[in-house]
Amino acid sequence: MSTAAAPTVSEPSATGRLPALDALRAIGAVAVVGHHVGFQTAVTMNTTWGGWLARLDVGVAIFFVLSGFLLFRPWALNAATGRKRPRAERYLWRRAVRILPAYWLATVVCLIVLPQNGQASGGDWIRHLTFTQIYQAGQLRAGLSQTWSLATEVVFYLILPLVAVLAVGRSWRPVRTIVIVSGSVLVTAGWLTLMGLGWLDTALHTMWFPSYAAWFGAGMALAAAHVALRTGTAPATFRVLDDLASAPVTCWAAAVGLMAIATTPVAGPRDLSRPTAAEFGVKLALYLVIAALILIPVAFGGPSRAKEIFGSSSARWLGAVSYGLFLWHPMVIELIYLVGDRQLFTGGLLNTFALTMAFGLVYAAVSYYGVERPLQLLGSQGRRRSAGRGQTPGTPAADVAAPATTPPTVAAGTPVPTVGG
Repeated sequence: MSTAAAPTVSEPSATGRLPALDALRAIGAVAVVGHHVGFQTAVTMNTTWGGWLARLDVGVAIFFVLSGFLLFRPWALNAATGRKRPRAERYLWRRAVRILPAYWLATVVCLIVLPQNGQASGGDWIRHLTFTQIYQAGQLRAGLSQTWSLATEVVFYLILPLVAVLAVGRSWRPVRTIVIVSGSVLVTAGWLTLMGLGWLDTALHTMWFPSYAAWFGAGMALAAAHVALRTGTAPATFRVLDDLASAPVTCWAAAVGLMAIATTPVAGPRDLSRPTAAEFGVKLALYLVIAALILIPVAFGGPSRAKEIFGSSSARWLGAVSYGLFLWHPMVIELIYLVGDRQLFTGGLLNTFALTMAFGLVYAAVSYYGVERPLQLLGSQGRRRSAGRGQTPGTPAADVAAPATTPPTVAAGTPVPTVGG
Protein backbone atom coordinates (compact mmCIF):
# COMPACT_ATOMS: atom_id res chain seq x y z
CA MET A 1 0.00 0.00 0.00
CA SER A 2 1.40 3.38 -0.95
CA THR A 3 0.46 6.75 0.42
CA ALA A 4 0.00 9.98 -1.45
CA ALA A 5 1.22 12.18 1.35
CA ALA A 6 4.53 13.88 0.68
CA PRO A 7 7.23 13.13 3.19
CA THR A 8 7.70 15.74 5.84
CA VAL A 9 11.08 14.94 7.30
CA SER A 10 11.29 15.39 11.03
CA GLU A 11 14.59 13.49 11.40
CA PRO A 12 17.71 15.45 10.40
CA SER A 13 19.31 12.54 8.57
CA ALA A 14 19.45 8.79 8.29
CA THR A 15 21.66 8.83 11.39
CA GLY A 16 19.03 10.61 13.49
CA ARG A 17 19.17 9.40 17.08
CA LEU A 18 16.58 8.38 19.63
CA PRO A 19 18.28 9.10 22.97
CA ALA A 20 15.87 7.28 25.25
CA LEU A 21 16.51 3.93 23.56
CA ASP A 22 19.98 3.71 25.11
CA ALA A 23 18.41 2.98 28.50
CA LEU A 24 16.64 -0.08 27.11
CA ARG A 25 19.98 -1.77 26.58
CA ALA A 26 20.81 -1.14 30.24
CA ILE A 27 17.46 -2.62 31.30
CA GLY A 28 18.08 -5.68 29.16
CA ALA A 29 21.60 -6.13 30.53
CA VAL A 30 20.56 -5.82 34.18
CA ALA A 31 17.67 -8.22 33.58
CA VAL A 32 20.03 -10.86 32.20
CA VAL A 33 22.41 -10.40 35.14
CA GLY A 34 19.48 -11.03 37.47
CA HIS A 35 18.50 -14.09 35.44
CA HIS A 36 21.98 -15.61 35.73
CA VAL A 37 22.42 -14.77 39.40
CA GLY A 38 19.02 -16.27 40.18
CA PHE A 39 20.08 -19.51 38.52
CA GLN A 40 23.54 -19.58 40.11
CA THR A 41 22.11 -19.14 43.61
CA ALA A 42 19.27 -21.62 42.90
CA VAL A 43 16.66 -19.04 43.92
CA THR A 44 15.13 -19.55 40.47
CA MET A 45 14.33 -23.19 41.21
CA ASN A 46 13.83 -23.19 44.99
CA THR A 47 11.39 -20.37 45.66
CA THR A 48 7.81 -19.73 44.63
CA TRP A 49 8.71 -16.34 43.22
CA GLY A 50 11.82 -17.60 41.44
CA GLY A 51 9.87 -17.72 38.22
CA TRP A 52 10.29 -13.96 37.95
CA LEU A 53 14.07 -14.37 37.99
CA ALA A 54 13.88 -17.24 35.52
CA ARG A 55 11.97 -15.06 33.07
CA LEU A 56 14.37 -12.15 33.28
CA ASP A 57 15.91 -13.66 30.18
CA VAL A 58 13.26 -11.50 28.55
CA GLY A 59 16.22 -9.14 28.33
CA VAL A 60 17.27 -11.12 25.26
CA ALA A 61 13.96 -10.30 23.59
CA ILE A 62 14.41 -6.62 24.41
CA PHE A 63 17.80 -6.62 22.74
CA PHE A 64 16.73 -8.56 19.67
CA VAL A 65 13.67 -6.38 19.05
CA LEU A 66 15.77 -3.27 19.70
CA SER A 67 18.43 -4.45 17.26
CA GLY A 68 15.82 -5.04 14.57
CA PHE A 69 14.45 -1.54 15.17
CA LEU A 70 17.73 0.36 15.23
CA LEU A 71 19.59 -1.48 12.52
CA PHE A 72 16.75 -1.54 9.97
CA ARG A 73 15.69 2.05 10.59
CA PRO A 74 18.37 3.68 8.36
CA TRP A 75 17.22 1.63 5.36
CA ALA A 76 13.60 2.61 5.96
CA LEU A 77 14.38 6.27 6.65
CA ASN A 78 16.59 6.65 3.59
CA ALA A 79 13.90 5.13 1.38
CA ALA A 80 11.20 7.36 2.88
CA THR A 81 13.27 10.52 2.36
CA GLY A 82 14.65 9.71 -1.08
CA ARG A 83 18.24 9.07 -0.04
CA LYS A 84 20.51 6.33 -1.31
CA ARG A 85 20.46 3.04 0.51
CA PRO A 86 22.99 2.66 3.32
CA ARG A 87 26.14 1.01 2.05
CA ALA A 88 26.34 -2.60 3.16
CA GLU A 89 30.12 -2.56 3.46
CA ARG A 90 30.04 0.48 5.73
CA TYR A 91 27.31 -1.08 7.87
CA LEU A 92 29.21 -4.37 8.19
CA TRP A 93 32.44 -2.54 9.01
CA ARG A 94 30.80 -0.64 11.83
CA ARG A 95 29.21 -3.81 13.17
CA ALA A 96 32.58 -5.57 13.12
CA VAL A 97 34.38 -2.72 14.87
CA ARG A 98 31.62 -2.49 17.44
CA ILE A 99 31.36 -6.19 18.19
CA LEU A 100 34.56 -8.08 17.55
CA PRO A 101 37.44 -6.50 19.54
CA ALA A 102 35.71 -6.50 22.92
CA TYR A 103 34.19 -9.92 22.27
CA TRP A 104 37.50 -11.46 21.28
CA LEU A 105 39.18 -9.97 24.36
CA ALA A 106 36.53 -11.37 26.70
CA THR A 107 36.70 -14.76 24.99
CA VAL A 108 40.49 -14.97 25.29
CA VAL A 109 40.46 -13.91 28.95
CA CYS A 110 37.73 -16.40 29.90
CA LEU A 111 39.40 -19.30 28.13
CA ILE A 112 42.75 -18.51 29.77
CA VAL A 113 41.80 -17.31 33.25
CA LEU A 114 38.96 -19.56 34.36
CA PRO A 115 40.21 -22.93 35.67
CA GLN A 116 37.14 -24.68 34.23
CA ASN A 117 38.48 -23.84 30.77
CA GLY A 118 41.92 -25.29 31.43
CA GLN A 119 41.22 -28.18 29.07
CA ALA A 120 39.78 -26.01 26.30
CA SER A 121 40.75 -27.46 22.94
CA GLY A 122 41.76 -25.71 19.76
CA GLY A 123 38.25 -26.39 18.52
CA ASP A 124 36.82 -24.54 21.52
CA TRP A 125 38.95 -21.52 20.66
CA ILE A 126 37.98 -21.56 17.00
CA ARG A 127 34.28 -22.01 17.70
CA HIS A 128 34.09 -19.16 20.20
CA LEU A 129 36.20 -16.78 18.14
CA THR A 130 34.06 -17.40 15.05
CA PHE A 131 30.60 -17.40 16.70
CA THR A 132 30.03 -21.05 15.80
CA GLN A 133 29.81 -22.37 19.37
CA ILE A 134 26.03 -22.82 19.13
CA TYR A 135 25.97 -25.23 16.22
CA GLN A 136 26.92 -28.32 18.23
CA ALA A 137 25.59 -29.39 21.60
CA GLY A 138 27.62 -28.70 24.74
CA GLN A 139 30.17 -26.34 23.21
CA LEU A 140 29.66 -23.27 25.43
CA ARG A 141 32.60 -22.89 27.80
CA ALA A 142 32.64 -21.43 31.32
CA GLY A 143 32.10 -17.69 31.46
CA LEU A 144 30.89 -17.69 27.85
CA SER A 145 27.48 -19.35 28.04
CA GLN A 146 25.79 -16.00 27.36
CA THR A 147 27.50 -15.71 23.98
CA TRP A 148 24.89 -17.95 22.37
CA SER A 149 22.70 -14.89 21.84
CA LEU A 150 25.51 -12.89 20.26
CA ALA A 151 26.23 -15.80 17.91
CA THR A 152 22.54 -15.77 16.99
CA GLU A 153 22.48 -12.02 16.46
CA VAL A 154 25.55 -12.11 14.23
CA VAL A 155 23.44 -14.09 11.76
CA PHE A 156 20.94 -11.22 11.75
CA TYR A 157 23.74 -8.71 11.20
CA LEU A 158 24.95 -10.63 8.17
CA ILE A 159 21.60 -11.10 6.45
CA LEU A 160 20.13 -7.68 7.27
CA PRO A 161 21.44 -5.80 4.18
CA LEU A 162 19.79 -8.33 1.86
CA VAL A 163 16.57 -8.52 3.87
CA ALA A 164 16.41 -4.71 4.07
CA VAL A 165 16.75 -4.28 0.30
CA LEU A 166 14.04 -6.86 -0.33
CA ALA A 167 11.73 -5.35 2.29
CA VAL A 168 12.08 -1.73 1.23
CA GLY A 169 12.05 -2.30 -2.53
CA ARG A 170 12.51 0.46 -5.06
CA SER A 171 9.88 2.80 -3.63
CA TRP A 172 8.80 3.57 -0.09
CA ARG A 173 5.59 1.74 0.71
CA PRO A 174 5.51 1.25 4.49
CA VAL A 175 2.62 -1.20 4.64
CA ARG A 176 4.29 -3.46 2.08
CA THR A 177 7.57 -3.25 4.01
CA ILE A 178 5.87 -4.23 7.26
CA VAL A 179 4.09 -7.15 5.59
CA ILE A 180 7.38 -8.43 4.17
CA VAL A 181 9.36 -8.23 7.43
CA SER A 182 6.42 -9.77 9.27
CA GLY A 183 7.12 -12.88 7.24
CA SER A 184 9.73 -13.55 9.92
CA VAL A 185 6.86 -14.88 12.04
CA LEU A 186 6.40 -17.64 9.47
CA VAL A 187 10.10 -18.50 9.74
CA THR A 188 9.83 -18.92 13.50
CA ALA A 189 6.50 -20.75 13.25
CA GLY A 190 7.95 -23.18 10.73
CA TRP A 191 10.98 -23.76 12.95
CA LEU A 192 8.71 -24.47 15.93
CA THR A 193 6.69 -26.88 13.82
CA LEU A 194 9.83 -28.84 13.00
CA MET A 195 10.61 -28.97 16.72
CA GLY A 196 7.12 -30.23 17.45
CA LEU A 197 7.55 -32.96 14.87
CA GLY A 198 10.78 -34.03 16.54
CA TRP A 199 12.96 -33.11 13.57
CA LEU A 200 14.81 -30.45 15.56
CA ASP A 201 16.28 -30.53 19.06
CA THR A 202 14.58 -28.25 21.59
CA ALA A 203 17.89 -27.90 23.43
CA LEU A 204 20.26 -27.17 20.56
CA HIS A 205 18.08 -25.57 17.91
CA THR A 206 16.41 -23.13 20.31
CA MET A 207 19.68 -21.15 20.10
CA TRP A 208 19.64 -20.81 16.31
CA PHE A 209 18.51 -17.71 14.46
CA PRO A 210 15.18 -19.03 13.05
CA SER A 211 13.86 -19.39 16.60
CA TYR A 212 14.15 -15.63 17.03
CA ALA A 213 13.47 -14.36 13.51
CA ALA A 214 10.08 -13.08 14.68
CA TRP A 215 11.72 -10.93 17.37
CA PHE A 216 14.06 -9.26 14.89
CA GLY A 217 11.20 -8.91 12.41
CA ALA A 218 9.03 -7.23 15.03
CA GLY A 219 11.73 -4.65 15.60
CA MET A 220 12.02 -4.06 11.86
CA ALA A 221 8.25 -3.66 11.53
CA LEU A 222 8.21 -1.12 14.36
CA ALA A 223 11.08 0.75 12.68
CA ALA A 224 9.16 0.96 9.40
CA ALA A 225 6.07 2.24 11.24
CA HIS A 226 8.16 4.77 13.16
CA VAL A 227 9.73 6.13 9.97
CA ALA A 228 6.35 6.29 8.24
CA LEU A 229 4.86 8.26 11.13
CA ARG A 230 7.81 10.65 11.33
CA THR A 231 7.89 11.32 7.57
CA GLY A 232 4.16 11.77 7.06
CA THR A 233 3.83 8.63 4.94
CA ALA A 234 1.90 6.47 7.40
CA PRO A 235 -1.73 5.41 7.06
CA ALA A 236 -3.97 6.58 9.89
CA THR A 237 -3.96 3.16 11.55
CA PHE A 238 -0.28 3.54 12.41
CA ARG A 239 -1.15 6.34 14.83
CA VAL A 240 -2.19 3.75 17.38
CA LEU A 241 1.52 3.36 18.18
CA ASP A 242 1.84 7.04 19.08
CA ASP A 243 -1.38 6.71 21.10
CA LEU A 244 0.06 3.77 23.00
CA ALA A 245 3.26 5.70 23.62
CA SER A 246 1.25 8.45 25.30
CA ALA A 247 0.29 5.93 28.01
CA PRO A 248 3.62 4.43 29.06
CA VAL A 249 2.43 3.25 32.45
CA THR A 250 -0.38 1.29 30.82
CA CYS A 251 2.03 -0.33 28.35
CA TRP A 252 4.49 -1.29 31.04
CA ALA A 253 1.76 -2.56 33.35
CA ALA A 254 0.54 -4.78 30.53
CA ALA A 255 4.13 -6.01 30.06
CA VAL A 256 4.31 -6.92 33.76
CA GLY A 257 1.02 -8.78 33.45
CA LEU A 258 2.38 -10.82 30.56
CA MET A 259 5.54 -11.48 32.57
CA ALA A 260 3.34 -12.91 35.33
CA ILE A 261 1.87 -15.32 32.80
CA ALA A 262 5.36 -16.22 31.59
CA THR A 263 6.42 -17.17 35.12
CA THR A 264 3.96 -20.08 35.07
CA PRO A 265 4.74 -23.52 33.60
CA VAL A 266 2.94 -22.52 30.39
CA ALA A 267 6.21 -20.94 29.23
CA GLY A 268 8.34 -23.96 30.07
CA PRO A 269 10.65 -25.08 32.87
CA ARG A 270 12.66 -22.70 35.01
CA ASP A 271 15.84 -24.74 34.94
CA LEU A 272 17.89 -26.15 32.05
CA SER A 273 15.35 -28.86 31.25
CA ARG A 274 14.24 -28.94 27.65
CA PRO A 275 10.95 -27.19 26.93
CA THR A 276 8.40 -28.69 24.61
CA ALA A 277 7.94 -26.94 21.27
CA ALA A 278 4.61 -25.57 22.51
CA GLU A 279 6.12 -24.18 25.71
CA PHE A 280 8.96 -22.60 23.79
CA GLY A 281 6.49 -21.07 21.33
CA VAL A 282 4.41 -19.57 24.14
CA LYS A 283 7.54 -18.09 25.70
CA LEU A 284 8.65 -16.58 22.38
CA ALA A 285 5.23 -15.01 21.80
CA LEU A 286 4.94 -13.58 25.32
CA TYR A 287 8.46 -12.16 25.23
CA LEU A 288 7.89 -10.56 21.83
CA VAL A 289 4.83 -8.67 23.05
CA ILE A 290 6.57 -7.72 26.31
CA ALA A 291 9.57 -6.32 24.45
CA ALA A 292 7.31 -4.36 22.07
CA LEU A 293 5.32 -2.90 24.97
CA ILE A 294 8.54 -1.80 26.63
CA LEU A 295 9.95 -0.24 23.45
CA ILE A 296 6.88 1.56 22.09
CA PRO A 297 6.58 4.25 24.82
CA VAL A 298 10.28 5.01 24.50
CA ALA A 299 10.47 5.14 20.69
CA PHE A 300 7.08 6.52 19.63
CA GLY A 301 5.03 9.56 20.52
CA GLY A 302 6.16 13.03 21.46
CA PRO A 303 8.32 14.31 24.32
CA SER A 304 7.42 12.85 27.70
CA ARG A 305 8.72 12.61 31.22
CA ALA A 306 9.47 8.93 30.65
CA LYS A 307 11.68 9.77 27.68
CA GLU A 308 13.50 12.40 29.69
CA ILE A 309 14.32 9.83 32.34
CA PHE A 310 15.33 7.19 29.81
CA GLY A 311 17.41 9.74 27.95
CA SER A 312 19.28 11.03 31.01
CA SER A 313 23.07 10.95 30.96
CA SER A 314 23.27 8.22 33.62
CA ALA A 315 20.81 5.96 31.78
CA ARG A 316 22.64 6.48 28.50
CA TRP A 317 25.99 5.74 30.13
CA LEU A 318 24.62 2.45 31.39
CA GLY A 319 23.44 1.78 27.85
CA ALA A 320 26.89 2.57 26.51
CA VAL A 321 28.63 0.06 28.79
CA SER A 322 25.88 -2.57 28.60
CA TYR A 323 27.78 -4.58 25.97
CA GLY A 324 30.71 -4.90 28.36
CA LEU A 325 28.36 -5.90 31.17
CA PHE A 326 26.95 -8.59 28.88
CA LEU A 327 30.41 -9.86 27.99
CA TRP A 328 31.99 -9.92 31.44
CA HIS A 329 29.30 -10.58 34.04
CA PRO A 330 29.31 -14.42 33.70
CA MET A 331 33.07 -14.46 34.30
CA VAL A 332 32.55 -12.20 37.31
CA ILE A 333 30.02 -14.68 38.72
CA GLU A 334 32.47 -17.53 38.18
CA LEU A 335 35.24 -15.59 39.95
CA ILE A 336 32.98 -14.70 42.89
CA TYR A 337 32.31 -18.39 43.43
CA LEU A 338 35.96 -19.37 42.97
CA VAL A 339 37.37 -16.72 45.33
CA GLY A 340 34.67 -17.34 47.92
CA ASP A 341 35.02 -21.11 47.57
CA ARG A 342 31.28 -21.34 47.04
CA GLN A 343 29.48 -24.34 45.65
CA LEU A 344 27.09 -24.01 42.73
CA PHE A 345 23.51 -23.27 43.79
CA THR A 346 24.58 -21.65 47.04
CA GLY A 347 25.01 -18.05 48.16
CA GLY A 348 22.70 -15.15 48.80
CA LEU A 349 20.80 -13.62 45.91
CA LEU A 350 21.16 -9.94 46.84
CA ASN A 351 24.82 -10.24 47.85
CA THR A 352 25.75 -12.09 44.68
CA PHE A 353 23.76 -9.72 42.48
CA ALA A 354 25.35 -6.64 44.07
CA LEU A 355 28.88 -8.03 43.67
CA THR A 356 28.20 -9.08 40.09
CA MET A 357 26.83 -5.67 39.15
CA ALA A 358 29.61 -3.78 40.91
CA PHE A 359 32.51 -5.73 39.42
CA GLY A 360 30.68 -6.27 36.15
CA LEU A 361 30.31 -2.52 35.66
CA VAL A 362 34.01 -2.04 36.45
CA TYR A 363 34.96 -4.55 33.77
CA ALA A 364 32.38 -3.01 31.43
CA ALA A 365 33.76 0.51 31.89
CA VAL A 366 37.32 -0.67 31.27
CA SER A 367 36.13 -2.50 28.16
CA TYR A 368 34.22 0.52 26.88
CA TYR A 369 36.83 3.21 27.49
CA GLY A 370 39.86 1.01 26.88
CA VAL A 371 38.75 -1.05 23.89
CA GLU A 372 35.31 -0.37 22.44
CA ARG A 373 35.19 3.39 22.13
CA PRO A 374 38.82 3.97 20.99
CA LEU A 375 38.52 1.35 18.26
CA GLN A 376 35.16 2.72 17.13
CA LEU A 377 36.65 6.19 16.82
CA LEU A 378 39.74 4.85 15.07
CA GLY A 379 37.64 2.83 12.66
CA SER A 380 35.36 5.78 11.97
CA GLN A 381 38.30 8.08 11.27
CA GLY A 382 39.82 5.54 8.91
CA ARG A 383 36.57 5.19 6.98
CA ARG A 384 36.18 8.98 6.90
CA ARG A 385 39.66 9.50 5.44
CA SER A 386 39.10 6.72 2.90
CA ALA A 387 35.77 8.17 1.80
CA GLY A 388 37.17 11.68 1.73
CA ARG A 389 39.92 10.70 -0.70
CA GLY A 390 37.26 9.52 -3.11
CA GLN A 391 35.47 12.89 -3.20
CA THR A 392 35.94 15.53 -5.83
CA PRO A 393 36.86 19.04 -4.64
CA GLY A 394 33.92 20.87 -3.18
CA THR A 395 31.86 17.71 -2.78
CA PRO A 396 30.88 16.69 0.75
CA ALA A 397 32.12 13.33 1.91
CA ALA A 398 28.79 11.54 1.88
CA ASP A 399 28.07 8.33 3.71
CA VAL A 400 31.11 8.56 5.96
CA ALA A 401 30.81 6.77 9.26
CA ALA A 402 30.34 9.15 12.15
CA PRO A 403 31.71 8.25 15.57
CA ALA A 404 29.31 5.86 17.26
CA THR A 405 29.75 7.53 20.62
CA THR A 406 30.42 10.93 22.04
CA PRO A 407 31.57 11.59 25.62
CA PRO A 408 30.37 11.63 28.28
CA THR A 409 27.51 9.49 26.97
CA VAL A 410 27.03 7.27 23.98
CA ALA A 411 25.42 8.86 20.95
CA ALA A 412 21.77 8.16 21.45
CA GLY A 413 20.25 5.22 19.67
CA THR A 414 23.55 3.70 18.55
CA PRO A 415 22.89 -0.01 17.91
CA VAL A 416 24.61 -2.34 20.33
CA PRO A 417 24.59 -6.13 20.32
CA THR A 418 22.28 -8.09 22.47
CA VAL A 419 22.90 -9.73 25.74
CA GLY A 420 22.03 -13.33 26.13
CA GLY A 421 20.47 -15.50 28.72
